[in-house]
Amino acid sequence: MTDLAKIPVTIITGFLGAGKTTLIRHLMQNPNGRRLAILVNEFGVVGVDGDILKACADDSCPVENIVELANGCICCTVADDFIPTIEALMALPRRPDHILIETSGLALPKPLLKAFDWPAIRSRLTVDGVIAIADAEALAAGRFAPNEAAIEAQRAADGSLDHETPLSEVFEDQIACADIVLLSKADLAGEAGLAAARAVIDAEAPRRLPMLAMTDGRIDPKVILGLNAAAESDIAARPSHHDGDDDHEHEDFDSVVIDLPEVTDPEVLAEAVRTLAREQYILRVKGFVAVKGKPMRLLVQAVGQRVRSQFDRPWAQSPRVSRLVVIAERHHIDPVAIRATLVAPSGA
Repeated sequence: MTDLAKIPVTIITGFLGAGKTTLIRHLMQNPNGRRLAILVNEFGVVGVDGDILKACADDSCPVENIVELANGCICCTVADDFIPTIEALMALPRRPDHILIETSGLALPKPLLKAFDWPAIRSRLTVDGVIAIADAEALAAGRFAPNEAAIEAQRAADGSLDHETPLSEVFEDQIACADIVLLSKADLAGEAGLAAARAVIDAEAPRRLPMLAMTDGRIDPKVILGLNAAAESDIAARPSHHDGDDDHEHEDFDSVVIDLPEVTDPEVLAEAVRTLAREQYILRVKGFVAVKGKPMRLLVQAVGQRVRSQFDRPWAQSPRVSRLVVIAERHHIDPVAIRATLVAPSGA
C-alpha cells in the first residue's frame, strides 16, 4: 500500500450480542498479512468489548491500534470523537492496512457511513464494506423485536397503523445498510432456524443481500474483507427509517452500571441475569465479575435469557471489581430493582 492509497475500513454492525466482538477476535487471529486497527464504540460508560479485544492484541494488531469510544455514539459525535480518533490511528508510526469499526449494538450505521464524506477523511479512507451480523437463533424465534406478537395484533386490528418498535427499526436499518449479512450462532439455530432467519432478512432487505452462516465468529476473512464496496459513494442505495432527519437520538435505550461484591456461585448470578430478562425485559448484560477463591476474572455476556460466562484472564494487579453493564429500553431501566436482583446472589 502506498502512502497515497486509501485505507480500507470495514464497519461491523449488528444488534446487541449478535457476535461482533467474536468476529473481530477471529479476524485478529487471521489477519492474512494485514496490520489491523480497531475502533470499538460501546453503549454505556463502561467498556467491555475493547478490553476483550486488547487481551487478544499481537504484532498484527498491537494494543495501541485498539481504540475504544464509550458512552457516545460515534455517528452522533463525528467532529468531537470519530474524526480525531481516526486521524490518530492514521498517524500511528506504522499505518494500519485495514481498520475495523465495531459499532454499538444500538447504532444506526448510515449516519456513520455519511461521516466518511467529511473532507478531513474522505481522501484518506474508503468503506470497504458494511457487515451486518444477525443472530440466527434469535431471528428464527422472532426475538429481534420485543413483544412482536402484540405489535402484529395491533396492526391487524387497525390497518392504518404502522407501529415500529425501536428495536425493529435498528435491525432494519442495519440490514438495509449492509453489503453482507452474517448469520451468527448457526450451530444453535440449525438448518431450519437458518432458513427462517434468511426469510426474515429477505423480507426486510431493500435489495438482495448475500447471507453466510457463521459459528463462533469463524469465517474466511477473504470473504468479508477486500470487498471494495466504496460504500460511502453508495449511500442512496441504503435506505434508513431516519432518512431526512438531521440527526438521530438513542433516547429509546439506556444503560446502568451495577457494581457487585464478589460472587460465590456464578450459576446463581446467571440465573439472576435470566430473571432480569424475564421479569424486567433487560436486553443485554455484560461485564466482569470477581468470584470468591478464583484468581481469574469471570467475563459475563448475556442476551435476553441466554447467558454465557468464562474465566478470561487473571486479575493480576487489576482491582477485583465486579461490574456489569445492563442495557434496556429506557422505560424498563429501574436501577434499584436491577441492583436488587443482581446483588442478591452475592449474599450482600
